Amino acid sequence: MNAQVHPDPAPALLETRQLVVGYGGRPVLRDFDFRLLPGEVLCLIGHNGAGKSTLLKTLFGLVARQEGQVLLDGQPLAVVEPRRLCAAGVSLVPEGRGVFPGLTVAETMKMGLWAAGVAEGERQARLDWVMSVLPALRQFYGRRAGTLSGGQQQMVSIGRALLSRPRCLLMDEPSIGLAPKLFQDLLQPIRQLQRETGMAILLVEQNVKQALKISDRVVVMKSGAIIREALPAELDDNAKLMELY
Repeated sequence: MNAQVHPDPAPALLETRQLVVGYGGRPVLRDFDFRLLPGEVLCLIGHNGAGKSTLLKTLFGLVARQEGQVLLDGQPLAVVEPRRLCAAGVSLVPEGRGVFPGLTVAETMKMGLWAAGVAEGERQARLDWVMSVLPALRQFYGRRAGTLSGGQQQMVSIGRALLSRPRCLLMDEPSIGLAPKLFQDLLQPIRQLQRETGMAILLVEQNVKQALKISDRVVVMKSGAIIREALPAELDDNAKLMELY
């Protein structure tokens, strides 16, 4: 009787193997293995300095790795840099929103369309699509970003990241400076979009309770290492979370 052959599992969308990253000779991540699966919302939590944002920035090419591999769709990337990742369908919502205060929302989106490599003939349709996901953008489309509230600025940052119609969205601390309800109001349309399109999301977040509400899986980091992987329901009370911090 022939042995049954099991097919290999689908590759992770983003993966690291034996990753080493640090600053000024001090390692932050060492021999770090990580996987973001296609179509999942993965919440990455942990105390300040655990290495969460460093991992996300390394995945997007904003911080150089010292050793190890970053893989996209199971293939090692010889060079990890933002333009290549964006072209491959990976987009970033940076910590601190990253909007230029002197530019209007319209100018920000125009620049974002150019940076995303959207053909000129497709730009209006792409912009209309983003507005359908985040319709509140229309209410302040002509205003300068510096005059907007924190929540409005975060919506602009998310909208800009969506201009490339990414299959993977990296979000770095999107709740900073936002009330919990406003944070949820921002995340709910993104979660709905994720369910409709199968987009993967890697969410680095300190507002754990709110982030767990939209997550499929949780990875807990401490001192540059993964100390636990869990389902959101396994971390649904404060006592369980406190044990990990």
